[in-house]
Amino acid sequence: MTQSSIAADMEVLHGLNRDYIASVRNGDVRRFDEILAEEFYCSNPDGSLIDREGFLAQTARPVTIANLSAHDVVIRLFGDVAIIHARTSYTSPNGDPGAGRYTDVWVRAGSGWRCVSAHVTRL
Repeated sequence: MTQSSIAADMEVLHGLNRDYIASVRNGDVRRFDEILAEEFYCSNPDGSLIDREGFLAQTARPVTIANLSAHDVVIRLFGDVAIIHARTSYTSPNGDPGAGRYTDVWVRAGSGWRCVSAHVTRL
């Protein structure tokens, strides 16, 4: 991989990370349908493990948190695999501040990237 191709991948992955967070914030099932791999699984903060279909159904429910933001985003690129780590902040349904972390795994699929795994925690 050349430095320019690594830089291009990093730019794309930063954009996909922003899209992922915006899709959670807005309940955007359509965008998730575009960026999640068929083999996607998510570990939720309650310890449940859901597949792509379950995640899309979960996303379709009304959003109960507000002001979701990602901080301290770290993207590690390993050829056709990328791992994104970040810290989150949000406002809970009762107005209290909330925080958490997530780790997403992305795989190059053809000419693009698809998320294959997510792990979400809340503090």
